[in-house]
Amino acid sequence: MKPKLVVLVGPTAVGKTAMGVELATQLNGEIINGDAFQIYRGMDIGTAKVTREESRGIRHHLIDIRDPDQAYSAADYQRDARAAVAEIAHRGKMPIIVGGTGFYIKAAVCNYQFSENGSDPDYRQALKQRAEREGSDALHHLLQSVDPVSASRIHPNNVQRVIRALEVVHLSGRPASAKKSADGNVPLYPMVCIGLTMERPRLYRRIDRRVDKMMEAGLLDEVHGFYLSGLEHAQSMQAIGYKEFFPYFEHKRSLAESIEKLKQNSRHYAKRQFTWFRGQMDVHWFDADPAAENFTVLRDRILDCIAGGSGSK
Repeated sequence: MKPKLVVLVGPTAVGKTAMGVELATQLNGEIINGDAFQIYRGMDIGTAKVTREESRGIRHHLIDIRDPDQAYSAADYQRDARAAVAEIAHRGKMPIIVGGTGFYIKAAVCNYQFSENGSDPDYRQALKQRAEREGSDALHHLLQSVDPVSASRIHPNNVQRVIRALEVVHLSGRPASAKKSADGNVPLYPMVCIGLTMERPRLYRRIDRRVDKMMEAGLLDEVHGFYLSGLEHAQSMQAIGYKEFFPYFEHKRSLAESIEKLKQNSRHYAKRQFTWFRGQMDVHWFDADPAAENFTVLRDRILDCIAGGSGSK
């Protein structure tokens, strides 16, 4: 059956943006952002948001839809992404989700159901204050004691998700992991999921070079503007590329140390992305190393896979 949805995933800096635009050009498609932080206005350099020139006239959805002081959840993304898929398909175009936030993408394309529990703002605030006092590991240890399954799935640094998992237990008396749909892995659409991969050493060098280019493009000024606006504790500022510089502005870390921390966090994030996608989604993987084959050959192999040809899983 011809796919009605294409998903393009992979680690940071592997080349998803350029390939996504090329696939959209070839497939008469439009792109749906699959990055958790590109939805925020003004967070352009640090999130490697697609530029007007890079987009080559291809329409992109779910970019710049929230202000940095606004909350946005995976459930919000699920709703918005599914609506975008329907709207694009209704116009006879191919929806193509491109991004690296695996949990968001899976929630959108699979029959994943979120907990119906409400929220307790006071409890959430208390947890945030504890994290600020004792560090993110303290909350993660608490989550391990009440919901070890969720703790194994959530990185200790993802404070927002740790807090939400604790909040579910607080409100319902049941672990957040027990609330997931039994058929949450079942795709909602006829789709093909393409993954771009690369040998770690080469990818890590690309990450380091990209951080250097971000700094040249004005990343420090971009983050400083958010700091001056008092947004250092906003959900949006937990993004890699932003949180690393707040200690510099507070004279707790040198600029060189902050840049190295950004590179380190980006490399670690890429490793986690590899692990997540390989374990959570049915992906056809392609080596995006330009030393292995040129861009056009890689594009044609991916198009063949989408059309029903072979692709290495």
